[in-house]
Amino acid sequence: MPSSRRSFLKQSATLLATAPLATPGLSSPTAKPRLRFAVASDGHFGQPDTPFEETHAQMVDWLNREAGERGLDFVFFNGDLIHDDPQMLPRVKTHFDRLQVPYYVSKGNHDQVTDAVWRRQWGYGENHDFALNDIGFVVGKTSNLAGDYLCADTAWLAEALQRHRKRSHVFVFLHIPQRTWAKASIDCPDVMRLLEQTPNLAAVFHGHDHSTDDVKVSAGKSFCFDGHIGGSWGVAYHGYRIVEVQADGSVHSFQFNPAAQPVVNTNRLTH
Repeated sequence: MPSSRRSFLKQSATLLATAPLATPGLSSPTAKPRLRFAVASDGHFGQPDTPFEETHAQMVDWLNREAGERGLDFVFFNGDLIHDDPQMLPRVKTHFDRLQVPYYVSKGNHDQVTDAVWRRQWGYGENHDFALNDIGFVVGKTSNLAGDYLCADTAWLAEALQRHRKRSHVFVFLHIPQRTWAKASIDCPDVMRLLEQTPNLAAVFHGHDHSTDDVKVSAGKSFCFDGHIGGSWGVAYHGYRIVEVQADGSVHSFQFNPAAQPVVNTNRLTH
């Protein structure tokens, strides 16, 4: 390869790596959202024959750029943080700890550790909930130590949703999809009925299906997917979903491919 061409390609790669993110956001330049967060799923840290160290380092760099340029209140990693090996859990945490904003996690079917180990590592259990800016967040368990696909615990989920009933919005994170929208989903009619009948539910976020990166709607409720950030299968890019709660209470989202910088899809989540 001629020297000039090699230099040009090297310079172009450097510019792409350092260029500002092209995420336009969904709010106007003068209107700051009430809340802005990112959702990323399925890193599969430790999966053999994959560059899991590199993909995680790159994703954290992208998310830090997102936070610095457009602002993020937090990041949520929605399950399958590791790939079966419990020894990988502390190692993936070292990557997450480089984030310049708070982060939260849910447990996936490949996160095959006990609840005690999970609680010791993250400071909360497999089922947990929290609130920020009068907005509730409910995180449900959808797998077990053996990696089985499970329906969320409807009794616990109902109690958690009840705790947040007076908040302006509530978001739910369940790694395994609870309806057979995708190949790896299961059918959980009781869970779906509960979610669909929750008045202030703004959206549900699923991981697990690496090949899905869009938003499904059922009974007026949005169920969001975001592809994957690791692993050896799925959509042909590693990306994340941005969610913005606007000052008027509307909720909007877009799926982003940070390597190529296109917005893959844009959705209004509240209907």
